Amino acid sequence: MPRQARRSLPSFNPLDPVVLDDPYPTYADMRQRGRLCRVGPAAWGVTRHADVASLVRDPRLGSQFPEEYHRASAGDGPAGDFFGKIILYRDPPSHTRLRKLIGKAFSPALVRSLRPDIAGLVDELLAPAREQGHFDAVTDLAFPLPVMVVCRLMGISPDERDEIRPRAVDLGKAFAAIVPDDARAEADAAVVWLRSYLSELLEQRRRSPGDDLLSRMLAAEDGGRTLSHEEIVDNAVFAFFAGFETTMNLIATGCAALLRFPDQMARLRADRGLTATAVEEFLRFDAPIQGTARLVHEPIDIDGHTLRAGRVVVLLLGSANHDEAVFADPDRLDIGRSPNPHLSFGGGAHLCMGAALARVEGEVVFNRLLDLFSEVEAAGPARRREKTTFRAYESVPVAVATA
Repeated sequence: MPRQARRSLPSFNPLDPVVLDDPYPTYADMRQRGRLCRVGPAAWGVTRHADVASLVRDPRLGSQFPEEYHRASAGDGPAGDFFGKIILYRDPPSHTRLRKLIGKAFSPALVRSLRPDIAGLVDELLAPAREQGHFDAVTDLAFPLPVMVVCRLMGISPDERDEIRPRAVDLGKAFAAIVPDDARAEADAAVVWLRSYLSELLEQRRRSPGDDLLSRMLAAEDGGRTLSHEEIVDNAVFAFFAGFETTMNLIATGCAALLRFPDQMARLRADRGLTATAVEEFLRFDAPIQGTARLVHEPIDIDGHTLRAGRVVVLLLGSANHDEAVFADPDRLDIGRSPNPHLSFGGGAHLCMGAALARVEGEVVFNRLLDLFSEVEAAGPARRREKTTFRAYESVPVAVATA
């Protein structure tokens, strides 16, 4: 590759304070300059929707990284070891086997059956706001709800949620691109605790199965193949991240977006049939996960550059979701946007397995919010969570009133 071509690529730093505050102007500039950027040594970023949509399905890219990659990211402890075991970082044929078996347990019917329970949990969490006239969309709703739902999914007693939630938070720290030194011990401790807790719970389900996800994973069978104890435990641990961090941020960013665009709040209140498309638009407008990394297995040519085997490619989902070539007026929230081919759940073999559950939670939350309150408006400035590459909020104050 010509040396000048390498120098011409823009550099992208996801931890730049400007990017953390609002990445979309930076994405727009990079898309205008080309289809690729540099995100670090031997690492490329892909900026445009057409390329990202194609590459999430391209078998020349994989998600199974060498052990050294996870150790460099999360350290030499249990968290680094854990990454090598979960479905997120496995390639075919092991990924195919795991996905098929877990998919038999985590069925669409199971997700649909949770809708009434989720509505009850949302009502429980918002009950104090009916008396007080205010709540925080993060601390009072988006933060507690996903763990409550995952616990319900796994048949875990409500009495144990408060003990599990801080471990789920610490587990999320392990999924940073580079885990800060001061967070590695917390992430390692969370993995150890959750593995031990779920291993014991799995043994209980083995003796007395129920209709929860762990029991279903034990019973899952395909052509004589089943999941091992360790595979169930580690992928159940992963569920506490996948079912917590992403959904928490979907709810928080969705609330923040509606407060920022009150015309869209009024539109949703007037037409509840838009709830499902509104959730899709929240996912597009401010994707909870802004990028996903892949390992190049075979050389790929993009925009006159060759991405060689062994290089890392970051598919910039947040940039793809604001590509002007696909989305009209992409920086405007449009809860009725259709079609909406956002890429927030990835695609292909690694399409997020929890997408259906996140959508159901989002739909229930925003429907119940408008059912319970005749007025919903900002009670102060929303505050972003610092030092994270997720699109996350620390606080979203909301003022409410009932009819």
